Amino acid sequence: MAEIIYMPKLSDTMTEGVVAEWTKKVGDTVASGEILAEIETDKATMEFESFFDGVLLYIGVEKGKAAPVNEILAIIGKKGEDVTAIIANAKGPSIAQVKEEVKATPPVQEVKVAAVAAPVVAEVKAPVAIPASNSNGRVFASPLAKKIAEEKGIDINAVSGTGEAGRIVKRDVDHYVPYTPANGSFTKSVPGVESYTDETVSQMRKTIARRLSESKFTAPHFYLTLDIDMDNAITIRQSMNLVEGVKVSFNDMVVKAVALSLKKNPTVNSSWLGDVIRRNNHVHIGVAVAVEDGLLVPVVRFADTKSLMEIGAEVKVFAQKAKDKKLQPADWEGNTFTISNLGMFGIESFTAIVNTPDSCILAVGGIKQIPVVKNGMVVPGNVMKVTLSCDHRVVDGASGAAFLQTFKQYLENPVMMLM
Repeated sequence: MAEIIYMPKLSDTMTEGVVAEWTKKVGDTVASGEILAEIETDKATMEFESFFDGVLLYIGVEKGKAAPVNEILAIIGKKGEDVTAIIANAKGPSIAQVKEEVKATPPVQEVKVAAVAAPVVAEVKAPVAIPASNSNGRVFASPLAKKIAEEKGIDINAVSGTGEAGRIVKRDVDHYVPYTPANGSFTKSVPGVESYTDETVSQMRKTIARRLSESKFTAPHFYLTLDIDMDNAITIRQSMNLVEGVKVSFNDMVVKAVALSLKKNPTVNSSWLGDVIRRNNHVHIGVAVAVEDGLLVPVVRFADTKSLMEIGAEVKVFAQKAKDKKLQPADWEGNTFTISNLGMFGIESFTAIVNTPDSCILAVGGIKQIPVVKNGMVVPGNVMKVTLSCDHRVVDGASGAAFLQTFKQYLENPVMMLM
């Protein structure tokens, strides 16, 4: 008997999915556990395995097309089996219905994407563009990338790939800009001619847009900014990094200081759930990571119990997995507090939007050398500005200020974090 495979709900906020690529075609034999397709969700592109053995009899969603959750995705059965009646009767819900279901999901169960500005949280090298062809002239590119290139009139041979082994993927075609040898610069427009480019909104960007709006317009935000003297932190970090095999970043120190501060200020480590305020006894720090289509927030779990080196290693792995689109739902769920760091962009200070259902998010700026007064004398000092965005339904000004004072003590006396 033929078995129906529906568009899976791969995250709690997913209302529709896009088939990035089919690994099988109609008529192919499929074994349970084999990769059937690659599906783009609102968080990442994930491999989808078949649950059944048999022959692929029907494909319900073409490559590059979107379909709501529980829409018929494929049918697997015996070779030659008639599935016409099954297709006629197997109608999934509309996208509107799925969105209503997601809307009714309790906020605490939602998979979170940070509604913040694009941060730099770890020194991760960007993918290196590699010519995606071999000596026989064959171009290595995903079917979706080829389809988009054809639609845009782009010569796929001119695109450099950043995927595995130099494979051309969707992002390479989306970001491709033709090179003009005449002036040695990239150009997108002709002087004196009006033009524009419409870019299809990805599932991830749609989710970010929705969550940004929900957070900004439902959670009453207020902001607290504080200057932190980073002289001692700089000295301690330099000393630690002299040890062979040790590499600690300022971001690692920020994560650790936040985690310890949350243990002393549990009000800030809370969530607004409508009828109740949840006071979290555990500390899971979400670290916002910029990716091609937006932001992801991998979570450093029980961060207060981990060393600076453990935190650094974990964040770097998460950052690379995020850029490679290999993060799994378990990697980004469950944060109780979020950090967004733009310091490496040279940003002095900024405000971030609370990543609900968290009650606070910390925006971290860069370290700037400025004149400061110490012991009655003006001397050079290294100062870092941080801004805490708070949901006033949960956190009051005094509670937020107390948290920042504790955070300041840890960073200005970093030996306290090592005790």
